[in-house]
Amino acid sequence: MQFKYGLYERPPLGETLLYGFQWFAITLPTIIVLGKITGEFHFATYLDQMVYLQKLLFVMAVSLMAQLFLGHRMPLIVGPSTILLVGILSGAGHPADTVYSAILLGGLILSLASATGMLSYPKKLFSPRVVAVVLILIAFTLAPSLVNLITAVTEPASPLAHVLFSLALVFTLFAANRFLPGVWKSTLIIWAMAAGSLAWFALFPDTFGTEQIPKLPPVSGFFKHLTFGLSFDAGVLISFLVCFLALFVNDLGSIQSMNELLKPADAEKRINRGILVTGLSNMLSGFFGVIGPVNYSLSPGVIAATGCASRVAMMPTAALLLLMSFSPAAIGFLSGVPSIVVGTILIYILSSQISAGLMMLFESIEEFQLSDGLIIGLPLMLATITAFLPAAFLSGLPAVLRPILGNGFVVGITAVLLMEHWIFRN
Repeated sequence: MQFKYGLYERPPLGETLLYGFQWFAITLPTIIVLGKITGEFHFATYLDQMVYLQKLLFVMAVSLMAQLFLGHRMPLIVGPSTILLVGILSGAGHPADTVYSAILLGGLILSLASATGMLSYPKKLFSPRVVAVVLILIAFTLAPSLVNLITAVTEPASPLAHVLFSLALVFTLFAANRFLPGVWKSTLIIWAMAAGSLAWFALFPDTFGTEQIPKLPPVSGFFKHLTFGLSFDAGVLISFLVCFLALFVNDLGSIQSMNELLKPADAEKRINRGILVTGLSNMLSGFFGVIGPVNYSLSPGVIAATGCASRVAMMPTAALLLLMSFSPAAIGFLSGVPSIVVGTILIYILSSQISAGLMMLFESIEEFQLSDGLIIGLPLMLATITAFLPAAFLSGLPAVLRPILGNGFVVGITAVLLMEHWIFRN
């Protein structure tokens, strides 16, 4: 494939800034959406949620810089991992230090495994069917969170208004994805955040400013809010180690897809370095107390649309993320998106994830058989049931097993590995 600018080429300064802003516009919405969900999960006060988003943007900026200069050194989007979001939400009832200590340790293990070459062993477990189920499981196990976001009734909007608005927005998103060209399609999420918010507040103006939001300073640091302390729980730790196995597969697939597009000479080394930096970045996330990063697989589509494969063009993106992490006012402005819009956009994102899983599945199977359906169907069924288990039921489980048996993602991964490598082993 021919590119306007190759991997090692430097576009003119003006074009570099434009490409960098485009990457920024694509990267930012996912950070804000997932960061807002996790921030609200941990903290009740608006100011604490803003500090969380500041720390998250800082970690994502540092991770992106490290990947561009030391890791895979390719123009790959870095963002919060939805796999780890599942683990965080499943750790409800446990202190934040326990959750983020598990992320720190998971990042350490991933880094050591990459540095020592041990990642070749778990690779064998993740056959195409298992990887496809991993991608689909993320969407299914986040379903309860989507329900909470969409059904968070804000007066005077009725429940029916929430349902109709969400359906209208999600079908508009898919129609726009189908018909918009190039950069408009690539930056669709940020336009959806803006247009969806404006439409909601136009329809229900009384919902605007219903909460007393404190005035945020234009510039403020966040290092004084670092209060990390190591705290380990066996159940939470096992739950996150399973999540990190899936994160490794996600990272591997994203880097490999870019290798296939750009054809660099040292492709295998780029995979090892990229996963090593992902592990180190998750250690940093654990220390800062924020959700960890992963390389996203969106980049090849953006590069194909723009013709720019230069990693230099992504450096302004990292700089903008870093600058924004020190501006609570800017973050507050962008994070004032209604919950129903956030939930609907997440439906759009996760539907694409399911599509990617199904594509991988059917490309790897010559003739779809009953056993294939069972290997996929049982894990999805068990994971969905687990995700919707009532809190009262989960509280009756032993404390050490609660983060494992109450985590739909862990249950689903365990089920698909047993089905693939034991019950229906070829």
